[in-house]
Amino acid sequence: MRKLLPASLALVLTMLTSPARTQDNPPDEPFSPDQIDNLTAPIALYPDPLLAQVLVAATFPDQIDEASRFVRDSPDSNDVDDQPWDVSVKAVAHYPTVLEMMADKLDWTTSLGQAYVSQSTDVMESVQRLRNEARSAGNLVTTPEMEVVDSGGEIDLWPAQPEYIYVPVYNPAIVFFNRAPLFFRTRFLIGAWLNVDFDWRGHQLFYHGWESGRSGWIDRSRPHIHATDVYVNPRYRNVVINRTVVDRRVNYGALNRYDDVHRNANFDNFRATGRIPPNTPPETRQVPVTNKIIDRNINTRDPRINEYRGHSAGTPSPLPVPATPAFTPERGGFDPRQASHRGEISRGHASPPHPPAPPPPARQHEEQKKKH
Repeated sequence: MRKLLPASLALVLTMLTSPARTQDNPPDEPFSPDQIDNLTAPIALYPDPLLAQVLVAATFPDQIDEASRFVRDSPDSNDVDDQPWDVSVKAVAHYPTVLEMMADKLDWTTSLGQAYVSQSTDVMESVQRLRNEARSAGNLVTTPEMEVVDSGGEIDLWPAQPEYIYVPVYNPAIVFFNRAPLFFRTRFLIGAWLNVDFDWRGHQLFYHGWESGRSGWIDRSRPHIHATDVYVNPRYRNVVINRTVVDRRVNYGALNRYDDVHRNANFDNFRATGRIPPNTPPETRQVPVTNKIIDRNINTRDPRINEYRGHSAGTPSPLPVPATPAFTPERGGFDPRQASHRGEISRGHASPPHPPAPPPPARQHEEQKKKH
């Protein structure tokens, strides 16, 4: 009887304290369909193999930031294969324009990752909804760069060429409503890193491993890729996402400018409920990025480097400002006199005054005779 008493007491205490824990930690508020549409609009028309990697990589915002800085400093894009990032981040790093966009808009990237972790079905339905809007507007059609495939009500977007993939350029505020064809600029290689695809009906991603017998773009591109165990490996059969991204701080106020699809939708509800402190900058993990060229030629650990870091040769003297600028919105034109005056001031501070030129020879002879 004495042994049962402590156990019974612990059970009662647990039952009494459980409601308090629930109240102190309410479940996170989900994103609304309009909010998710605004988040997915910039990438909804990307080809499926690239979009799949973007969604997974968005759950690793710290690695996206690190990869962006690495790619800017590294002369060889293949160096990303040796980095300790998630395979999805490595895949996106092979497409610098996409990687740079995700790194520059880290609040958007993080929120997209949060939405995918918590509401992956809603995210995929949003993509399909927006693709249907773009097709209805006459903007989503097969081109030499991208193939539009209707697979029983779901819209697949495949690379139209077996060796290359193109990233579409479009304005999300227009393409889903009015006639505005997609533009395709730089082409990128299709590599083994595009190892994931969509199961739209099942609302999930799957690892295809470049196995033979796959239909569509996979079979078409398979002869042109170089498979390595960096990207083709059985350990990727379970597509891994970073679920801790939901705990990352986001400046939801900055997300309000992403309202291209639904103008009346904003993210103020997250700020009001205190899910994330308002106007809090994202916490980024600053990881040193190595540069092989610099490390090979300079001792970056030399303490003398800091003696010159951030120092300037001197304080420049302030330049006089013309009474009115050369271009004034009130006049709406260009004033050549003000521009000329500003040019004289700039030239005067750009170089020291020249010494006076020596007098001509005849004048020098007359001055010498006067002296004698």
